[in-house]
Amino acid sequence: MDEKLDIITIGESLIELSSDVSLSLAESLNKYYGGDTLTTAIAARRLGSKVGYITRVGCDYFKEFLLDSWQSEGLDISQIKLTGDFNGIYLLARPKNGPKEFSYYRKKTAACKLSIEDISDNYIKNAKILYTSGIAQSLSLSAKEAIKKAYEIAKEKGITTAYDPNYTPLLMTPEESKELFDDVISDIDIIFLSAKNDAPHILEVDSCEKIIKNLWDLGVNIVVVKSSHDKGYYTGYGGDIVFTPFFVKEIVDTTCSGDAFNGGFLHGISSGLSPFEATKLASVVSGLQSQKIGAVKSVPYANEVYAEYEKI
Repeated sequence: MDEKLDIITIGESLIELSSDVSLSLAESLNKYYGGDTLTTAIAARRLGSKVGYITRVGCDYFKEFLLDSWQSEGLDISQIKLTGDFNGIYLLARPKNGPKEFSYYRKKTAACKLSIEDISDNYIKNAKILYTSGIAQSLSLSAKEAIKKAYEIAKEKGITTAYDPNYTPLLMTPEESKELFDDVISDIDIIFLSAKNDAPHILEVDSCEKIIKNLWDLGVNIVVVKSSHDKGYYTGYGGDIVFTPFFVKEIVDTTCSGDAFNGGFLHGISSGLSPFEATKLASVVSGLQSQKIGAVKSVPYANEVYAEYEKI
């Protein structure tokens, strides 16, 4: 592909089966798709960015559903490879009067076969921004190596690099998350991380100001810290730290809302917004996405987002 892209993301796709009642009581499940870097890609695409996605898709009963859905969204899928493996699945329920229910089935899936062979120099150099996450790195050793190579190519070509450790105890240990972070941090320009989940394990600090300054010292130019305690985002850039409150106070489901934020932010940066303006835009994306159940299917479109963004 010779067309210039705004953003390329690398990661895994998962089939999402969801319900608004407990899984033990649900008589049917709503089918969609999700995945952290995929949600970021769709969020940026629905705002108008040209986005490419790199993954492997299994030739099971969901293959056509996934590929057709992404083409309908306008994602560039020219770098997606097919394998004989199956696609991962996660189950999600958000009962009105009970805790969220979530379960992954993602071992030995097609996405785990991601490798250096899937990374094209020419494809990477055609983008403004390259983004992936610790979850994508954790898929397998070959996926970790592929992501390392992609970041190295991007840095060599002068492409902006972005990263989210996205630590979750469901998928990795704190030690593994720190190892994945250390493997790529020297190549990162923009980082998103949670003050509650990522920073204590990776940086061993919990002050948002200290988190940002520590990452500046590591060479990261733009740092966005998501603070559930303070109900907002701290954006560090150019020696300044600016706080942006969450767009909404009441939420329905936080599944991938942080990933939707990342897509909104990267779209803002690729469109010429400052990091502080991009945070405001991304807060609207994340806030609107969190008002419904699910990952990608809840991501808002440009008209909804900009109508609210113009108000703030």
